[in-house]
Amino acid sequence: MSATAPAGIEAILADGRRRLYGSVLSGGAVLLVVISAFAYGDAFDLHRYGDALPTMLQLAKDAMPPDFSRWTQWGRPLLETLAMSVAGTALAVCAALPLSALAARNVVRQPWLGEPVRLMLNGIRSIPGLIWGVIFVAAVGFGPLPGILALATHSTGMLAKLFAETLEHVDPGPGDAMRSHGVSRPGVLRFSVLPQIMPRLVDVTLYRWEHNLRAATTLGVVGAGGLGLEIITAFHLFEYREASALIIVLLGLVTFINVAGGLLRGRFLAGG
Repeated sequence: MSATAPAGIEAILADGRRRLYGSVLSGGAVLLVVISAFAYGDAFDLHRYGDALPTMLQLAKDAMPPDFSRWTQWGRPLLETLAMSVAGTALAVCAALPLSALAARNVVRQPWLGEPVRLMLNGIRSIPGLIWGVIFVAAVGFGPLPGILALATHSTGMLAKLFAETLEHVDPGPGDAMRSHGVSRPGVLRFSVLPQIMPRLVDVTLYRWEHNLRAATTLGVVGAGGLGLEIITAFHLFEYREASALIIVLLGLVTFINVAGGLLRGRFLAGG
């Protein structure tokens, strides 16, 4: 007994050393990749930063004070941005719910069905929303519609992935107990699965809505309308004071959505 105990302790220590060496090597490899990325992007070239601060200060000076003289003309772009975020998120949720069920490994156990769906979702979210905007502007023309479709397409890939991961982490215990007592499949879904996944689904959806509101602004670059188009136009015309006013309006809208989303999230979780 006493002879085997030190051997067991030595094996545990050796395993610990191997794990430590592996962690050090992995950390070193990650650090090397990060440093290489900075070096490739000229981040260590200090001469590039020489005029950065004076230029930014001059730009900030030219943008002050903000010019709100055209505020009466910003109502429609503001509503377009809000509409794009709401409609794009709603379409994405409607598409992501069934796709997430097909992508969840504990729901669809046939690889011939689940793998193509997961591959398709990976492809959808791999294409940036701005590229989707270019595609849909070419397909349906200018305005908020291509923005809605671009946000919905990219968000479908993201939400379906997150929804599928939520489904995969459902505790099967309560559902199995219900089925053993004769509860039907819809009853298990209603009283076991939904209470586990709904708070997470609502949380993820609200966060995606907040993200889509900001993303809707960048879509103005490709002609999808909204506040983004107004901001880009102001910069192109060197109207920096008006651009700063529009950015303040956008920040106010984003802050409002963040607060509203937080209240909805808290109310839902408290109600649950």
